[in-house]
Amino acid sequence: MNKKNILRTVLFLGLFIALAWFVRSRFDVSADNIRSYILSFGAIGPLIFMGLYAIGPIVVFPTSVLSLAAAFAYGIWPGMLYIVIGATGAGITGYIMGRFFGDSVLKFHQSKWAGNIYERMQGQDFLYVFILRLIPLVGFDILSYLAGMTRVKFLSFVLATVIGMLPGTFAYSLVGTSLASGDRTLILIAFSVFTLLLVTTYLFRNKVRTWLKL
Repeated sequence: MNKKNILRTVLFLGLFIALAWFVRSRFDVSADNIRSYILSFGAIGPLIFMGLYAIGPIVVFPTSVLSLAAAFAYGIWPGMLYIVIGATGAGITGYIMGRFFGDSVLKFHQSKWAGNIYERMQGQDFLYVFILRLIPLVGFDILSYLAGMTRVKFLSFVLATVIGMLPGTFAYSLVGTSLASGDRTLILIAFSVFTLLLVTTYLFRNKVRTWLKL
């Protein structure tokens, strides 16, 4: 690794640690507290939420907690819309990080598992990203980093991310809304939908792995 890459790595890690420390020290990261924090901003609360979501890959915010918080605060609609916009922002952040810092920092190619994705994603962009958003065998942020590193077309990446995460976003929104309402019937329906999504992912995981050659 040359001096330029060493400096880039140090700066990246320094920024990452500083932001993560700031967020963890200033905020109690739970769905209820995030909900209260967002609602305290009134009309600009959705913008605050989407901004927090968008910087998630940098400060290691648990996105599942953010999604539930949005559903707690805003319900299925417009909560789902805010989650989609925020998660897309997070995906773009990860994509830019992967594209800018690249393999000099992230070193994904050294992992055989990630290396397989790295190689194949270069030629299949939209479909590959879409399937792995729909059946999330790869972490959300990791997939974003890899997409940036492999120079997946930006528009293809964004569209695949938005479309692919809609089922999961709906499930999270429904669960969060049901918990906020306290309605047992709605809670049962929500968790049934969420369970169905998990079971579907489990049943198709091997077929997806084989098809994508993971």
